[in-house]
Order: sequence, then C-alpha cells, then structure tokens
Amino acid sequence: MLKTNIIKNHDPINNKQLPTRLFSTVVEKKINPQEHPFHMVRPSPWPILVSFSLSNSLIYFVFWIHNILTTSCPFLNVLPYNIGLASFCIISWFWDIIIEATFEGRHTDAVQNGLRLGFILFLVSEIIFFFSFFWAYFYVSISPSIWIGTVWPPLGIKPIDPWGLPLFNTALLLSSGVTVTWAHKALVSSRTENLAVEFKNEDAKYLPRASVVKALLFTIFLGFLFTTIQLYEYKHAQFSISDGIYGSVFYLLTGFHGFHVLIGTVFLIVCLLRQIAYHFTRERHLGLEFAIWYWHFVDIIWIFLYVFVYIYV
Repeated sequence: MLKTNIIKNHDPINNKQLPTRLFSTVVEKKINPQEHPFHMVRPSPWPILVSFSLSNSLIYFVFWIHNILTTSCPFLNVLPYNIGLASFCIISWFWDIIIEATFEGRHTDAVQNGLRLGFILFLVSEIIFFFSFFWAYFYVSISPSIWIGTVWPPLGIKPIDPWGLPLFNTALLLSSGVTVTWAHKALVSSRTENLAVEFKNEDAKYLPRASVVKALLFTIFLGFLFTTIQLYEYKHAQFSISDGIYGSVFYLLTGFHGFHVLIGTVFLIVCLLRQIAYHFTRERHLGLEFAIWYWHFVDIIWIFLYVFVYIYV
C-alpha cells in the first residue's frame, strides 16, 4: 500500500532546514499468505500419473480377460508394470495429503467440510456402481430366459450353501463393524493429555488411545479373515465365472465386494499406523472417520449380497 507524504527534511551537519520535497513511502503491512479458510493445493504430478497408470491397467485387464497374449504386441508387455506405478502414485498422493493435514495444518474446518462432501459423493458413486450389478442380477433372476431353462439358478448350477461359510463371513463382517465403531468411540471419548501416554505405562491398557489401537487391530484381523474365507469359498465352488450368466453376476458382485473389503483393510492399516504415530486427536481424525464410513458401506453392501445372492436363490 503506497502513501504519499510531504515532509520537511533537516540537515544535521549544517544545522539548517532542507527544502520540502515530496516522496513516497511504502507502508509495510504483514499480509497473511492465506486470508481465506481454503487450501490452495500446490501443483502435483500424482493425479495425471494415477489416471494414466490406472487406464493402462484397465486396458491390460481387458486383454487378459479376452486371452490376448502380450507377446503379440510389445506394448502390452509394459502394461503389467502400470499396477505397480499406480500403487506408488496413490501412496505418494495420499502421503502428501497426510503431510498437508497433519504437519502443515492446511485442513481447516472449511477444507474438512469440503473433504467430507467429496467423500460422501464418492460413496454415492460406489452405491451406483453396485446398483448396476444388482440391477443385472435381478433382471436375469426374476424373469429367467428360456436360454437358461427359465429357472434360477440355471440348470446345472449348484449354488453355495448360504448357511455355511457365507453365514460365518456375515458374522465376521458385522463384528468388524462393531469393532471399528468401538475404535471411533474410544477416540472421541479420549482426553488430549492421554494421547501422550506411552504404552509402557501401567495404566496404558485402560487408556482410550490403547483401546483405539486394539479395536483397529481386531477390525483388520476380521477383514483379512473375511477375505481368506472368501478365497477359500471361490476355490471350492462348483461353478466358475465362465458358467453362464449366474457365474458372471455372482463373481462380479462378490468379487468387487471382496476387492472393496481389501481396500478398506488397507485403509484401516494406514489409520492404525497414523494412530500409533499420534496423528489423530479427539477433534481431528478425518482419515479415520472416512475409513469407518467406507467400512460401514462395505458391511451394508454385504448384507444385500448375502440376502439376495446367497439366500434368495
């Protein structure tokens, strides 16, 4: 900000007054580099790299589904490495977000509200994603075509017993929903001073911080156990993804759900490591909050799967 003043200058050597002159002085003002509550994100290479690597991975997956050999095209030999590139870029991207939120303090209340809205829209897109597969399932099961014998499941298909492993998996996933809620409840009920207590303390096992870690460990264990049993079920199923429309819809629904369970488990592992590193407090734990939302979404999708895909048949 410029300010023009008229000042009479004095010469201390000759002890006389100098002529009046005009001059401009710069009035210094401390300008806050961020006078608004929003985060102006720095340029990052990760979004374009993630998009490029994931698109190439999808191309490779399509070629693999259609049994197109990579030896027929040298370009296809590079595509499998895009999965590793995508993983590296996603990890780096989220690491930058953790730095901005935890160490730089960029996530103000306004930024957190925007992130919550963005994650809610992401979950809405996931609901639409699964809705499309459920739509296909109900389309072919409510009115079976004559090409599959007008019955559901089609002739020659022996469905999986819903009262065996699927029921046990349902109990595991619902139990994991309870333990992850326990983790959140323990965190929000903790005191700030308790966050600095080490585990070697005699009373550490009674502190909310230790309860959060225990609850997350239980949830991660149940998630891995669910995935393992799901793979065991796939291995011993008497039909495959190639066995007509039933096999295709069944494995797409349960397979994508299992993939989401795996992603949610990794999400919770990251939250566990951040909790151990003292990243979360009672007031600021947005990452854990998103992981809990995602895990409950996975639970709800599985309930629909168990009722309509396992019991309904």
